[in-house]
This record gives sequence, C-alpha cells and structure tokens, in this order.
Amino acid sequence: MTDRKLALEAWEGLFRAQHELFMAMAADFENTPISQAEYDVLLTVTRAPNMTVRLREVTTNMLISQPSVSRLVDRMVGRGLITKTSDPEDGRGAVLTATDAGARSFREVATAHSRSIIERMSPLNDEELCELRKLTDKLRGR
Repeated sequence: MTDRKLALEAWEGLFRAQHELFMAMAADFENTPISQAEYDVLLTVTRAPNMTVRLREVTTNMLISQPSVSRLVDRMVGRGLITKTSDPEDGRGAVLTATDAGARSFREVATAHSRSIIERMSPLNDEELCELRKLTDKLRGR
C-alpha cells in the first residue's frame, strides 16, 4: 500500500521541479525566431520521416487543447514555418510538413535550448538521469 503522505510529497516535489524548470527555460525562447509552443510543434514535425507528421500526432504531444493547437498550426502556416495539407489517408485530418525556414528556425533554437536543458539537468549524474527517465516513463504508463 502506497504511503499517502509520501505520495503527496513526491507529487508536489515533481510538480514544483517541473514548473521551476519550465519557467526557467522559457528564457531560452526570448529573442528567437520561434516561440516555445512553435518549438514544440516543430520538435514533433522535424523528428518525423521527411519532416512530415499528422496533425493528430502533434496534438497528442502538446500540453494544450486541440483547438489551441489548430490555431497555433494555422499561425505557423501563415508565418511559413510549416505547410498543412489534407491527409490522403483520412480526409478529416491534416498533414504537417516543416518548411526549410521552419526547420532552420528549429535547429537554431534547438542548439541553445539543448545546452540549457543539459545545464539544468547537470545536478543529476547519469545513473540518476536513467532512473528519472525510468520513473517518469512508469508514471506515464510506458
């Protein structure tokens, strides 16, 4: 049986650490060509084969609502960061592809953001990082 007090304390610690790290990393996106939300979309799109992915996969990876993702994607299309076409396998869906400008902007921000993540995770050694990854995967049901 899980100790209730310990579970609540662990949750609060995890939540506060995530929040503090997230807020600190928001600075990584100041004066960059893309916002943090745009970066999240481009992260999913640029990792996909041919930098093309279904909109529903992007929505699944985002921490905002589906309508918010759709509005964000439409703004990104307007800015020339991605293209959006009908999904040939599902006429109700859409397929997103990173443009050269979008991929270039993503790479520019990703380099600095990766350094920032590594720096902020540096208090943990490799063994602790592996354990953290295993624990978060377990909490996410993986």
